[in-house]
Amino acid sequence: MDPIFELQLRRPAKGSRAAADCLFRQLRDAIAEGRLAPGAQLPPTRRSQAVFGVSRNTCASVYDKLLGAGYLTSRHGSGTFVALRRPPEPQPAAPLGEPDARLNPLWLAGGVTAAMGFWQEAPERVQTAPVAADFRPALVDPQHFPHDVFRRVSTQQLRALERKPASLRSPQGNPGNLALRNAITHHIALTRALACRPGDVVATSGAQQGFDLLARVLVRAGETVVAVEDPGYPPLRVPFMAAGATVVPVPVDEEGLVVEALPREARIICVTPSHQFPLGVAMSPARRHALLRHARERGAVIVEDDYDGEFRFDGGPLQALKAADSADLVFYVGTFSKCALPSLRLGFIVAPPWAMQALVAAKNAQDWHCSTPLQVTFAAFIADGHLTRHVRRMRELYGRRRELVRHALLGPLAKWLEPLPSFYGMHTAAVARPGVDVEATARRALDDGVQVHTLGRYHLGPATRTGLIFGYAATAPAQLALGVATLRRALSEG
Repeated sequence: MDPIFELQLRRPAKGSRAAADCLFRQLRDAIAEGRLAPGAQLPPTRRSQAVFGVSRNTCASVYDKLLGAGYLTSRHGSGTFVALRRPPEPQPAAPLGEPDARLNPLWLAGGVTAAMGFWQEAPERVQTAPVAADFRPALVDPQHFPHDVFRRVSTQQLRALERKPASLRSPQGNPGNLALRNAITHHIALTRALACRPGDVVATSGAQQGFDLLARVLVRAGETVVAVEDPGYPPLRVPFMAAGATVVPVPVDEEGLVVEALPREARIICVTPSHQFPLGVAMSPARRHALLRHARERGAVIVEDDYDGEFRFDGGPLQALKAADSADLVFYVGTFSKCALPSLRLGFIVAPPWAMQALVAAKNAQDWHCSTPLQVTFAAFIADGHLTRHVRRMRELYGRRRELVRHALLGPLAKWLEPLPSFYGMHTAAVARPGVDVEATARRALDDGVQVHTLGRYHLGPATRTGLIFGYAATAPAQLALGVATLRRALSEG
């Protein structure tokens, strides 16, 4: 059976000597632009007159030319197809001068593009050596996720949806699947001692959407001042900047955010109290009380980012900042990207009652709601105890890797680095001793296949200290040891 071919082409004039070149350019451009998809079958040459308006010999010569250039492949007895891998096209040079007036210039600003791309290296520092070890923070080890269990739970939930499809009524006012929100309340009560009701929860597509929703409903453009930790998590800042807020950096010390340094006019305060990102310190009880008192006196709200609070290794349990006596002040943002998989794109906000209606409206305006099959699957995954078992296993695995890194910081790397105290999470930080150039160290390590971030990457204001961040979750012990040896060599060369 001949393939269906619906591509609109400009037919050459009858008898034109340029017919072959005309057809070649049109087919080449259609493939390069994706209008002819990889794997698509082209018409047989015997239909060339009806489809292309050229002779069979002309069509065959065009096909041969495209085959030689790598745009097509031929299968004996089956026909001619668009190559699955297109040859690389020359990339246009980056535009110079002012951005196009039709664009919002904020999204091209250096601070925004750097914040949203902080995992990537600068173009001039692209890694060329094979990856030997990856110390970047906020990464997980996906190989240990129980994919088989998740697949089985997903199949069960899809069958249930087949028997009883999801409601077709308008999704307006939908804060998320009730089963998922109920499962979330049980999960955070167990792992973070945070008591709330399903009606306090909005399901989101990850923590980043949570930050964006909060910026949309809390910021008044040109008026609102947002205080963020410095150093801190760069992508958190961008939604508040995009909403028109003034974002102000506030220093962090060994007790967490320095409350005395908060601007008086700040009405939104963003913190990572359990495991400060990226320093790893925990906010002290005295500092927590001071922060809550400051927010209440100033009429401010607090955004608590609890990105990896499930992983505690030392000391007693540390309760979330959001509690019964602070429920009206604190927006708790959680995610399943660290305790499960980043690719799931599932997170949540636990919000005060006074903000729920606005948050749900903003969520509906973005995407109505998260995927229903995914929500019901993850709700069952939590309810059946699979997430708890997975977190328990990963605590043990990450704990062993953490000890390897801490041993290295107290041993082979101690001459150059001093580790900061950290009892939670999936990374630890170390401050450079006087005279150590960590930026040069990171560059030398990258040349040898070791990816490691410096503290400078996370500062919004002037950097007050230098150091390195050691994420240990995504790299196996053998690679961690290789990475430590490479860093030791890079530090000694400085």
